Amino acid sequence: MHSNNVMECAVYDTYVTKKDGRIMHFDVIVEANTPHEKAIEYGKEFLQKVEQGEQKMTQEECQFCHIQEAPPMVEKSIADNGYYIQKMEGCP
Repeated sequence: MHSNNVMECAVYDTYVTKKDGRIMHFDVIVEANTPHEKAIEYGKEFLQKVEQGEQKMTQEECQFCHIQEAPPMVEKSIADNGYYIQKMEGCP
């Protein structure tokens, strides 16, 4: 049973090939009812910030993974920016 003050978030597992050919793995985390297209836009925004903006980012690279409760830091980022990026491998 969830209490009403917990944000449910959708996690999109994302793999993008960087300019140097290496793979950058990160999760785009958004509020659970955010459309997939919007999650991809946020992923592209992150790629711009890390100077990989020209790289391919579609539903193929950014796939829905699961729904989970948003930890406070993630919830704050989603409230402020609309999304949170969980950096994994190869991220600057």
